[in-house]
Amino acid sequence: MNIFPAVDLYDGMAVRLLHGDYDKMTVYSKDPIEKAREFRDAGAEYIHLVDLQGARDGAGVNFKTAARIARDSGLLAELGGGIRDEDAIKRALDAGFFRVILGTRALEDRKFLENVVGKYGDKIAVGVDARDGFVAVRGWTEVSDIDCFDFVRELCDMGVQTVICTDISKDGALRGTNTELFGALHEKFRINIVASGGVSTLEDIVKLRALGLYGAIIGKALYAGNMDLRKACEAAK
Repeated sequence: MNIFPAVDLYDGMAVRLLHGDYDKMTVYSKDPIEKAREFRDAGAEYIHLVDLQGARDGAGVNFKTAARIARDSGLLAELGGGIRDEDAIKRALDAGFFRVILGTRALEDRKFLENVVGKYGDKIAVGVDARDGFVAVRGWTEVSDIDCFDFVRELCDMGVQTVICTDISKDGALRGTNTELFGALHEKFRINIVASGGVSTLEDIVKLRALGLYGAIIGKALYAGNMDLRKACEAAK
């Protein structure tokens, strides 16, 4: 299983939200590029970057910072947040990201999603952010009436290869992750599942690995000192 340490960007800083609430934001580093290098030195191979302002507002406010991380960190970087047209996809791939993550646009425009998956293949992942079983959009500020399992089924049919699934209720709370949800998705669908939200301990890592998942994202647990990244990477293998 692959480990993706997360850097959520807001005004060029590395921050974390609690349950996706922008009013419950903690700044952990004013130098996210240095934070990414720390992750690399701890044994990470990948990094998960999210432009929080882009996710909420649809504009790539933190793109330059994210691109510098992708270029200078030595990590395989994926980017999500505000990528809502093909120009933004091309811009990210040209900047060195190995994969981009679509969220709001993927849910709201299936024809667009099918088109870009046909063009870019495994360079396109889709974020399925679940609140009470339904898919949330626009930086988790709105919840749709689409069941997350129904949506993942559609993604499989379109040829999407990777889904990053976040249980919003667990995110940033350091109270464990939703192994039941991720295990059910892995069992039902032939698609790479990356677990996100509440991955807080090495025990969580071991449980997710045992499910056969493709990857897990670790965020606040790293910043709060609850988990050693090097040990997490070792536990995931």
